[in-house]
Amino acid sequence: MDINTKKLKKNAFRVTKRRGMTASRIRVPGGFLKAEYLGIIQEIADKYGDGTVHITTRQGFEIPGIDMEDIDEVNILLQPIIEGLEINQEVPGKGYTAAGTRNVSACIGNNVCPFANYNTTNFARKIEKAIFPNDLHFKIALTGCPNDCIKARMHDFGIIGMTEPQFDRDKCVSCGACVKACKKKSTGALHPENFRPVRDHSKCIGCGECVINCPTGAWTRSKEKYYRLAIMGRTGKKNPRLAEDFIIWVDEESIIKIILNTYKYVEAYIDRNAPGGKEHIGYIVDRTGFMEFKKWALEGVELSDKAILKDNIYWSGIRY
Repeated sequence: MDINTKKLKKNAFRVTKRRGMTASRIRVPGGFLKAEYLGIIQEIADKYGDGTVHITTRQGFEIPGIDMEDIDEVNILLQPIIEGLEINQEVPGKGYTAAGTRNVSACIGNNVCPFANYNTTNFARKIEKAIFPNDLHFKIALTGCPNDCIKARMHDFGIIGMTEPQFDRDKCVSCGACVKACKKKSTGALHPENFRPVRDHSKCIGCGECVINCPTGAWTRSKEKYYRLAIMGRTGKKNPRLAEDFIIWVDEESIIKIILNTYKYVEAYIDRNAPGGKEHIGYIVDRTGFMEFKKWALEGVELSDKAILKDNIYWSGIRY
């Protein structure tokens, strides 16, 4: 077969070790989908694949063993999943229309987890709608609290949920449970004064442990949603490293604008001669300097007075 591998990959099919065979990659923004779609995935795997499914590290699905001549039929079967997950699509029935912008992954969020400070699935889908389709190589992960179950600090953009604890002194019985929890499980941002807890905002990371451990409901989560945006974490062979904080106590809309601005920045500075035509964002930031990235990222972004923006960032990590 005469196969255009670039077109193949752009349609979210993988070039595999077996000649003439491919694998279909299925996006699941936030890692959340209705169970009924699993039946469609099984149907594709049994009818067109080798009967197996790989759950990817980014919470999507990959169906191997598909003959390249069956791509059109597979794309037709994928349509209910694409529509059901409300994924942007250029031509209905033709599958996915981009190879880059990896699946936006997320922990289970506050629909289930008592530690999570926000609905990670909803925010992941909101980001998905803003950024996909796109062929640039971005990795974004969302986690509901600083426990960071999704390993957000290993991504280009790690979004960590925060809350500004609200204290009702009339409900407080001076038991000290919140102070103990904050000291043992978090940063020690609470201390007692006259038998009442006092919060040090400079130490508070918005984890919500005080809310979870208060037996009377004196501590509650803020109605406003806040986030810690960590940037340019990565794995790989060359200088793997953890993401560093960029903005603390930042809002959703600012995060989305920063991510979209970063696409413009990458388009302007990416090395088109990089292997596979891809260059990870972190390497571009290393090459141009953080201040240049910061200028592009913050274009048109209006941060609240509460947001704390880092003046400069210095990454470390392993160097070879």
